Formats: sequence, structure tokens, C-alpha cells
Amino acid sequence: MPVKPRHRSNLLLHTTADTAYTFVNPESFNKLLRLWTLGGSKGEWFVSESRLVDKWACSPICPAWFENLFRRPVDSTSLALVASEPHKNHAETPVLRGNTAEGGPRILIVDDDPGQRSLLNSFLRSQGFETSLADSGERALEMLRSGNFAMMISDVRMPGLSGLETLRRARQEPRTAGLPVLLVTAFTDIRDAVAAMRDGAVNYLAKPIDLDELLNSVRQATGLSKAVPLQYNEEKPLPDFVVARSPLMQTVFRDASLIAPSETRVLITGESGVGKEVVADVLHAWSLRAAGPMIKVNCAAIPETLLEAELFGHEKGSFTGAHARRIGRFEEANDGTIFLDEVAEMSPALQAKLLRVTQDGRFQRVGANREIHTNARILAASNRNLEDEVKSGRFREDLFYRLNVVELNVPPLRERREDILPLAGRFIEEIAKGRARFSDTVTACLERYPWPGNVRELRNAMERAVLLSRSELILPEHLPTRVRAAADNPPPPETADVERLAEIERQAIVQALRQHDFNRTETAKALGISRRALLYKLQRFRELGYQVE
Repeated sequence: MPVKPRHRSNLLLHTTADTAYTFVNPESFNKLLRLWTLGGSKGEWFVSESRLVDKWACSPICPAWFENLFRRPVDSTSLALVASEPHKNHAETPVLRGNTAEGGPRILIVDDDPGQRSLLNSFLRSQGFETSLADSGERALEMLRSGNFAMMISDVRMPGLSGLETLRRARQEPRTAGLPVLLVTAFTDIRDAVAAMRDGAVNYLAKPIDLDELLNSVRQATGLSKAVPLQYNEEKPLPDFVVARSPLMQTVFRDASLIAPSETRVLITGESGVGKEVVADVLHAWSLRAAGPMIKVNCAAIPETLLEAELFGHEKGSFTGAHARRIGRFEEANDGTIFLDEVAEMSPALQAKLLRVTQDGRFQRVGANREIHTNARILAASNRNLEDEVKSGRFREDLFYRLNVVELNVPPLRERREDILPLAGRFIEEIAKGRARFSDTVTACLERYPWPGNVRELRNAMERAVLLSRSELILPEHLPTRVRAAADNPPPPETADVERLAEIERQAIVQALRQHDFNRTETAKALGISRRALLYKLQRFRELGYQVE
């Protein structure tokens, strides 16, 4: 949280979320601030994209001047602006320099996407680093000339100066010739260009960003090469409706605790019925928008002809049956979160309109000419592999990268068997009002069945069992036939067998890592498991003392 400047020659203006403004041209605004200072001396300004809610920051000094200067509303964040006048007796005066965490190496984050900046900013601060933000390569070069940074993280594709050109120009400046630079790219057609620059950049990461890889790259580049585990936000308890006993699901929600405070878009992937909507609920509950609305839209459940009006609203008479104006779900989600489930079911035409909303938050109601702005955070989910959908031409590549700023993969229930009995018990308690219990045979059936329908199938089975049971004891005959047959499956292997299997698995994973140059995304694909499952296994190997890097 920024600190209020103590020196009265400092000018501070803060606009909260309901009265937020932005400026058209950073260069012209910089010149205006240098001309308009209290004592006629030069000042400096900084922009923070933190979503600030305190109201102490509103300065009584000529607010109307700023009211006339700012015109367009901010897309998804509030702005805080500081013009500070250096003073020899007030060198300790705090100045707002974006979101910073005290004491760690200072990192410059460069990206034209506010969501990506917000993600990197909140994550690196949670790991103890200081951060400063730039929305363009031009602005980044200005900040590099005047500030001291331990590292720069830059997107590759940006309007104006690209990340590659920003890197080249930074290398030409004596002050920043040796600055470690990490490049981030989403588009596969520029990966060769990034690889060619690796003699100048310390590394590059592909979007969606793997937070473990990001942290390792940053620590190595800033000289903090000692292995330190990811620092999770342990102050956020899981809501009562969430069951996460398995290490895999605990890791998912720990990642969610790092992502939730940012404004970034999140793509939640996983098989049908694994609980993607539950993860979306937790992200909203842990976010700074928790007091705002949480709007959910199942894109597969609404006919294609009606989905556009459902999302964006419509004017009276815009189509047959439109007897009155109706606001859309994006308007309802203003200052909150909108969850687009099964987003891959959208038609190409509607995907193009969704792309516009992800870029600047603007859209038009069906049958209207006036643009509307929404300040809604977008969470999307799909049970399809969107990368395959992009390759087949069924899903827009640019929209995929806009939605997939960060990915949370929810593992299937068969990979997190520690959750089966707690989930079943929760469902029984809810449906039977706590008056039912399992026989030992039922417990064996539940644990041995593979649950191809995941959590949704488990809930349906428990509902059936409660309806068929005439007592408080759930017996095998109350379960579906396919679940009951699982009792005939062989029991889990003995401990010695488990240890031998674990060693075989470890050797197979290490061999696959070496074959793919320790690229964890490609290794996970080759092994046929999710990247999150691979990361969990690697973490377990480290805890057991094995070297896996």
C-alpha cells in the first residue's frame, strides 16, 4: 500500500474505482506535469495500476485542473498519480512508485496488457521483490535511464517498440548494457526470434507463464540462486464448500491464492465435471472484487443465436421478441467477475466480439450504436484442449492468448483419490442431512472406481444412494452397477511394490525431462499428464532429496 507523502510540495491525486480517469498520451502528460509544479521546479511522475480504495489520497490542490485533463475511463484499474518535488531536507519523503515490496531486488515489468502486468506485479511482490510498471517499450527505456533496476521482464509483442527492440536499445545504453532481461512470448511464430536473442536475454518464457519457472529465472538473474520454495498466501482459508485433501488440489488452490489478488484473466482447464466452477468461485472470493458480483455464463447451454444478447444485452426491438431493453451479463459483472464456462463453444463471430472486450472492456448491445464500457475481470473455462482448437481453426489464436494469461489446470478425480471419500461424505451430509454413513464395502467401491465423470458423477452416485437407502447405512446395492463392480478390482499393491513403482516413475520422469531439455510443458505432454501434475511430482521428488533439475 503506498504511503501518503509528508512534504507539502508534493502533489498527489488519487481517483478511486468509481471516479477513475486515464490520460491519452504519457509524453504530453509528462510535459504538462513538468510545467505545472508548485514552485516552478521540475518534478517526476509515476503511474500505479494497483486497485486502490483508500480516500486519503485526494489532494485539495486544484483538482479541477486534473478533472479537465483526464477524459476516458480506465479499463480495469484505478490510477494513482504522484508529482513529487525533490527537496534536500526531505530525501526520505516516500513517493509512490507503483506496487513495491520493501527490501527485495527491484524489477521493471513491461507489458501493454494490464492483466499480464497485474499478474507479474502481484506475484513478484508476494515473493519479496520490488516492482515498477511500464506499459510500453518507450516508457521502459525512460525508466531504465532514471532508475536502478536489478532486472527487466518484458513482453515481446507490444504496440510501438517491441520487447526485442526494447532489449536491443537497452543493450546500447552503458547504464543498462548488462541488465538481465527476461522475455515473455505467447505467439509461436516469434519463438525462433526470441531464441536468437538469448545471447542478450537471460531467458524467455512462453505464455501462459509457469510461476515456478518465472520465480527460478528471476532468482537466478538477480543473484538469488539459492533454491527457495514458492511463497504461498496462507492467510486465505478455503471456503467451506471446497474439499481439497489431495496434494494436487492443494497446489491448485495455492496457485489460486497468488493469482486471485491480480486483475489478470485466468483460463481454467480440465475434464468435464472436475470442479472448474468451484475454482472460479474461489478466485472471485479471494480477489479484490469479492464484494462485487460474480456472474456465470455457460456458453454451451445457451443457443448460439441468443448467446450474444445474453452476454452483451440488447435494445428494444433489436430482434423478434426483444420487447424491452435488457442489459447483458458483462454489464451486470461491472466491478466484479464474469465466468465464461465452456468458452470454446462460442461461434467465430462471437469470439471476435469477446476479443474486443478482453482488449479494452468495450462492447455494444445488440441493436445499439453506443459503446459501453465494463470493468469486469474475465475468468474462462473449457474442457477442450484450446491449443488443439486453435490449430484446427475452431478457436481464434489471438483470443486464446488474451484469455490464457495464466492457466489453472484442475486434475481429474482419478489423479486425486485422497479427495474421493471426503467429497462423498460431504455430498451425503448435504443430501441426507447428515443421517447416512457408508459400509466398509461401499468405501472400497468408491476408492477403486476410476470416476470418468469426475466430481459430478460422484455427486450423482451419492444422490442415488441416498434415495435408494431405507436406512442410515449406505450399502453396495445402493450404488450404480459400474461403481459397485469396482469392488472386484484388485486391492492396492503392498508397500514394497508401491516403492518400486515410485522409483520407476521417478526414473521415467527424469529421463523425459532430459529428452525435452527440462522443458516441463513438453515433458508433461510426452508423459500424458497435466503440467500441474508433473510439477507436483517434481516437488515431491525434491522433498525426498532427489535432484530433478
